Parts: sequence; structure tokens; C-alpha cells
Amino acid sequence: MKRETWNSKLPGEPRPKLRALCVTLLLLALSLSLNVDLSFAASPGLAERVIEHRLGNGLTVLMVERHQTPIVSVNITFAVGGLNEQVGQTGIAHLYEHMAFKGTRMIGTTNYEEEKPILDELALVGTELDQRQREFEANTARATDEARAAIESLQKRVTDLQAQASEYVVGNEMALLYQRHGGVGLNASTGKDLTRYMISFPANRLPLWAEIEADRMAHPVLREFYRERGVVMEERRLRNDDSPNGLLFETFTSAAFRAHGYGIPTIGWGSDILSLTPADTEAFFKTHYGPNRATIALVGDINPRDVIALIERTFGKIPAAPPSPSLVTVEPEQRGERRVEVEFDAEPAIVIGYHKPTLGHPDDDVFDVIDAVLSEGLTSRLHQKLVRDKRLAASVGSDASHPGVRAPNLFVITATPLAPHTTAEVEAAIYEEIERLKREPVSPKELEKVLNNLDADLVRGLRSNSGLASQLALYQALAGDWQYILTSRDKIAKVTAADVQRVATQYFTKSNRTVAVLVKKGNAKAAVATSVSGVRP
Repeated sequence: MKRETWNSKLPGEPRPKLRALCVTLLLLALSLSLNVDLSFAASPGLAERVIEHRLGNGLTVLMVERHQTPIVSVNITFAVGGLNEQVGQTGIAHLYEHMAFKGTRMIGTTNYEEEKPILDELALVGTELDQRQREFEANTARATDEARAAIESLQKRVTDLQAQASEYVVGNEMALLYQRHGGVGLNASTGKDLTRYMISFPANRLPLWAEIEADRMAHPVLREFYRERGVVMEERRLRNDDSPNGLLFETFTSAAFRAHGYGIPTIGWGSDILSLTPADTEAFFKTHYGPNRATIALVGDINPRDVIALIERTFGKIPAAPPSPSLVTVEPEQRGERRVEVEFDAEPAIVIGYHKPTLGHPDDDVFDVIDAVLSEGLTSRLHQKLVRDKRLAASVGSDASHPGVRAPNLFVITATPLAPHTTAEVEAAIYEEIERLKREPVSPKELEKVLNNLDADLVRGLRSNSGLASQLALYQALAGDWQYILTSRDKIAKVTAADVQRVATQYFTKSNRTVAVLVKKGNAKAAVATSVSGVRP
């Protein structure tokens, strides 16, 4: 089973453009004449094809019939992510995603009635052990033999209880069950904004899917909790602590956001991960993962009337969760450039970010155009200047919505110098291109290319049921209405060269900028001196 473990984007890897995520849908509302999937293209537009149903408990269901093959793709998206975490519990959304694959009262166990008392005791003893260990580590100088003995006793009891609980575990049963019935693409991801689960399977297995997922939404069981918490901690070490790009992006993002939750890594801080308890995780689930926070999108060989009846019968019995606590923290205006440095035994890299508005703000569409002009494809400005012409960089890219879109976010540019060139040289060249955006109008040809790329992505995306389901659920969760995507292309088409100049001038300023540099360990002082002497408009 392939499963994304904390985010669809690895720090330092090219992030999928937000607009690129929805381009498989952007033109479906128009009269299509593209020579791809003509039976679908010749049919009514997306607005007429999507059937929406809302259950009494708040669950939103979106359906599109596509009968070319007897396959159904499903995406379940919760409007819940790292942003919903409390202080001291960072990473709990990601940990819950792991736990959601451990099964339910019916799946993943040979006898839940006998297993439950063991799990309950394990949670109590494990929580006490965590607390004793934290107290011991905080007062090592005054630690007593009695305290050490108490910890050793608790550790032994936890080991014994884990062994007892493991006798009831049927490992990976959910994935194997799907696999035996033709399911493919079982996957999940957690980000700052969303938690998502996806699967494709034969259409006649839809009732099986509904029973499994309704059970998982209503009755998840947090079995193998401490083992999985250890897996998450190791994942953090591999992808953040011991990864140059991961550590660079984590340091950069936390420097850019001083107050808002976007500054906290989705995977969580190490000390918080090790402090998470089964009770904390279950409380987080009950608070946030109710059907009223979920969207289910189904695309494929379905009969919407039958699907509605099936989902009402299975998911309709799940009670709505209470209203989630409001997200009240707003990032203060940045009033001066922030620069941070990460030392690592790796080749140099640089990340530059500017604060910008969120999804739905008129300027957000302008940033999508800027994103495409600067880094979309081999003919983009940054690639042409830094990679092809000047040969300053081995790679360069941009992202118009880091690390999410539920709140004001960052426009980010990343680059890796091509030896023997330095990050300071690359940084100066990037600023030259940013100043050019302010000084010179973007050409009509470049604006046309932005739209052409959207249309080309549409052609590539039309064949995918899973892609269609993904984007329907995505925008329902993010914007509160999947139909937001129907107007996206029109908004981008209305962006003018003057808009690009205005937005670049307003937002791409030194005082609104955060810069993070990855410095090869041992070369830090030289890198600082070079950076200070570099050109930084």
C-alpha cells in the first residue's frame, strides 16, 4: 500500500501549483471541442454533471457519472489539518492519519471486546510513563533511584501490554481487504489545511467501500499507538531533521510565520510528537473529524440515486461533530526582512518567500499568473535566465501558496546554485527578475502561454476519474463550494500586465521578505560575508 505520510509535498521538492491542481476541471463547464474523451467532452458542462447531496449530519457528497469503465474513484477530504492543532499537540493531525489505517472495532482485530480493556490500560500506563520520563529528564541532576525504578517498572508493563494487544491485531487488514476486492491507489495525505483519503475500485464493490469507510469515520480504534508514534518520530528525523531540504524549509517557514499556525511543520515538533497520547488523539478525532467536516467525491460508473441511498444508509447514521474551535491567530504584518541560515553537510540552496493573500482574494489569481510566468516550464523567465542563459542555478522554481491556502500564505522561490556559483549570485539574479516584473509589463505572449498551459493540463487530466474526484473534494473543502473552480480560469484570463506590475510592486518588497539559505557545514562564515556583499533590492 502506498500512503503519503504527512503531506503531498516534500520540503524542497516542486510543489504542485494550486491552480494546476484544478486545471483538470477548469474548462469542463465550457463547451469542449478537445479531441480527448469525446463522449465526456460532448456532454453537458461540469455544472450540469456534478450531482450534490447533503446529509442531515452535514456530510457533503459530490458525484459525477462516467461509464467508460466499471471503475469508481473516491476521495474523502476533511477540512482538518495541522492548522487545527493546539499548542503542545503539533503533529496530531498527521498522527491520526496514521492511526486511521489501524482499523476499527470490526477491522484489524480478531476480538475487539477482549482487545479493548488491554488498549485502555496501555493508554493509561503509557501516558504515565511519558509523564514520568519527562519529569526525570527535566530533573536529571536530582533524579533518584526510586524514580528510575518506577520508570523501569512502567516500561516493562507497557511492553507486556503491547505484547498482549498484538495478539489481537490483524495487520494491514483494511488495505488487504481492499486489495482482495480490486481496490487500487489506497492513499492518504495530511497537510496544514486538509486530511485526505482516496481509493479506486470496481463499481460493484461500492457497498463494501461504504461499509468500511463509514465504520472508519465512526469507530476508529487507535491500536498500536506507541509503535506508530515511534514511526512518526523516525519519519520526522528522516524528512526534516536529517534532510537538508526538509530542515531548510522547516526553518524558513517557521521564520516567515511568527504567530500563525502555518509556521509549524505538519509533521509536528519532535517533543510534541513524543508527548501525544491516545486520549489526546481520540479527542482530536472526535472534535474535528465528523461528517460535517467531510466531503466525499465519487467519479465513475455510478448511479447517483443508488449512491445517495447507500451513503444515507451507512454514513447517515454518524452524528455530526461539534463546531470546531475558531482559528483566531492572525499573522502580524512583517516589518523588515528576515534572514535565516541552516548549516548542513549538503550542497547550498536558497528559499525566498513573500507574504501574500489567500484563496478568494483578487490578488491571489495574479500570483498564480506570476508563478507561471516565472517558473512554469523550460521557457519560463527564471529557468531561461538562471538555468539556461547564465548557468547560475541547477534548478529553480516557485510556489504561489506555501504552505496552504486557508489563510494568507507565501509566494516562494527556491533555487540550487550550479557550482561554482553561490547562493548570493542566484539570489541577486532572482531579484533582477522580480524587479523586471515591476518595471516591464508582461508580454501578451506570456499571458497567453499561461492559459495555454491550463488548457493543456485539462487535456491530460480529463482521463482520470481520481483526479476529477480529488479536485471536486479539494475545492469543496477549501472554498466551501466546489463551483469555485468553474470561475478560476476566467479570473486568470482577466489578469492584465498592469495587475502583475501592481502586485509585484506591492508585495515583492524587502520588508515583506524572508530568506533562508542552506550553507554547507564549515563554510558558514564565508557564505555570510558573500551574502552581505550581494545585491538585495
